[in-house]
Amino acid sequence: MLLIALVLFGSVIGINMFKEKKISEFLANMPEQEYPVTVTTAKATEWRPVIQAIGFIEPHQGVTVSSEQSGVIKKISFDSGQKVKAGQSLVTLDSDIEIANLQSSEANLPAAAAKYKRYKDLYQKGSVSQEDFDDAQASYLSLVAQIKSLKATIEQRNIKAPFSGVLGIRNVYLGQYVQSGTQIVQLEDTSVMRLVFTIPQNDISKVKVGQEVDISVDAYPNQIFKGAIKAIEPAVDEQSGLIKIQADIPNSDGKLLSGMFARANILLPEIPNQITLPQTAITYNLYGDNIYIVKDVDGVKRVKQEVVKVGERTGGIARVLSGVKPGDVIVTSGQVHLSNDSKVRVVESDATNPPAKTPML
Repeated sequence: MLLIALVLFGSVIGINMFKEKKISEFLANMPEQEYPVTVTTAKATEWRPVIQAIGFIEPHQGVTVSSEQSGVIKKISFDSGQKVKAGQSLVTLDSDIEIANLQSSEANLPAAAAKYKRYKDLYQKGSVSQEDFDDAQASYLSLVAQIKSLKATIEQRNIKAPFSGVLGIRNVYLGQYVQSGTQIVQLEDTSVMRLVFTIPQNDISKVKVGQEVDISVDAYPNQIFKGAIKAIEPAVDEQSGLIKIQADIPNSDGKLLSGMFARANILLPEIPNQITLPQTAITYNLYGDNIYIVKDVDGVKRVKQEVVKVGERTGGIARVLSGVKPGDVIVTSGQVHLSNDSKVRVVESDATNPPAKTPML
């Protein structure tokens, strides 16, 4: 039994040793792993730095048209979404009582004016007392003021557009009784929109009135709207350290609407001979930013890891300040399995390019 046990244990040990030897021989003779990567060639180009900001689109002028007087709506002279001119009548309230009072006052005006003129002549001749002359004058002037007041009241009951623009959705109906302050319709001048945003006070020396601004909104992802800085707040917010800036944006096509969330890029002067790379080529970690450069070593493509200093980023492009020179072949995808001296194979792939059309879910 002892002999049989020794034979069994020896057989197991021998088989394991034989297996390990064969595995070592297989690994030793196995070809080196080759990793597929996509690459790009570093080139020196002009780089235009920007100051990025966000904000909300506002109209050049915008107001909610309201009623100053109470009354019944007699006439509505607009449709929802209509374009109107400054001074165009929108809503007319019933003014029959005010018009009647105005006609009565205007009818009494000639007699009051004649009496005032007659008493003035008589007073200068000493035929009437000062008191009688003052009463005639007060009656005339009071009637004139009353007529002006009635005309102003009638004018207020004819609600007009304060400026040219586009109307929103009507909130009132014909024959409706409205109180003073009732909101009738939204009116906005959308010919020129404006974007109000903030930037850090450290960047204030880089901006000026008239400077070009590129604006993008989510509603039109492939279109850039051109604007220019119109005004800069003369004071910095002491709590946040930010300064407010207003940019005007021409909107002749009417695509921009108030309330839209927008991103702004304040364009700074171009810098020549700068190295730019896709952001996918840069690996970011706690120890620094690095890239992989493809080199030919004895006819084999291998990668070398280099630490780089990255500057501004715009979209999917980053400006590289150091660590890369023109002509370097940089890995743009497939870095997950790479290390120094890894063998690579350059492949063509559009995996990092966004599709022209978003696929349906």
